[in-house]
Amino acid sequence: MKTMVKENGVEALIGFVVVAVAVLFALFAWGRTGGGGAADAIHVSALFPNASGVTVGTDVRVAGLKIGSVTEQKLDAASYQVKITLAIDPSVKLPTDSSAAITSEGLLGGTFISLQPGGSTEMLKNGSVIADTQGSVDLMGLIGSFINKPAAPTTDTTAAPAAPAQ
Repeated sequence: MKTMVKENGVEALIGFVVVAVAVLFALFAWGRTGGGGAADAIHVSALFPNASGVTVGTDVRVAGLKIGSVTEQKLDAASYQVKITLAIDPSVKLPTDSSAAITSEGLLGGTFISLQPGGSTEMLKNGSVIADTQGSVDLMGLIGSFINKPAAPTTDTTAAPAAPAQ
């Protein structure tokens, strides 16, 4: 009987440790993805004509460094563009004339929003709208258009000139 209680106690302790590690891992992952610091973030929005590849949680970067993430995206009924809301680290001060572009890390890489700081002396604040935007480029469609493009007619410059008419 004592060994049964001892075994159950050990199993319960192991189960508790596994659950505690899982909770710590979840909290760590939540903090690393921006979930923990979003409360004090600056929320700005931007309208994009095409937001392919962007989802909630997509990185927002300046000079390649992550400074925030996408918190919401929805279709703007008036302009039929995608309104994307960004949560930006408040320690990063960006001018109001900054621009935003949806960029790819490469052919097989992920998508992120790249912010280019402007030159204004006024800084973005909660509720600001980034006016200068560039939507995502469909790389596969672009490559397909080059592959399927018919060859341009060439002129043969090595042929002998025609004999003059007599």
